[in-house]
Amino acid sequence: MNYEDRDTYGMYKTRAATSPGPSTAQGPGPSLMGADTLVGNSVCNEHGEALGDIKEIMLDVRAGRVSYAVLSFGGFLGVGKKLFAVPWQALKLDTENKRFVLDVDKERLEDAPGFDPDHWPDMADQAWVEEIHDYYRPSDPL
Repeated sequence: MNYEDRDTYGMYKTRAATSPGPSTAQGPGPSLMGADTLVGNSVCNEHGEALGDIKEIMLDVRAGRVSYAVLSFGGFLGVGKKLFAVPWQALKLDTENKRFVLDVDKERLEDAPGFDPDHWPDMADQAWVEEIHDYYRPSDPL
């Protein structure tokens, strides 16, 4: 399922324009989207390889912003599945395919700092925050 399929309020449906002209207005997406509609969306890399799906969106309540998308990746039938907190800024919305894109190879994601679904890290720990942001920071071209 993608965010349009999860849209129970109809906020992403195209509305007929009330003024003359070829314009058709959309709801708040894709610049402003409901968090509940994003959970479960697929994530792929720039090569179109599936990297998993969004299991949770973590909000920094004090700062008033989205901090991380928690991705589920790997395992078989739910066994051995690993979760990864990816900085929200590392994801790009692909509106054509209705999924997110993370610019990381599948092998790099397998080696990324992750955690067991039953043992979440302390996401307020500054050392953990720096490790995660450093891992997903784009590398400088040579």
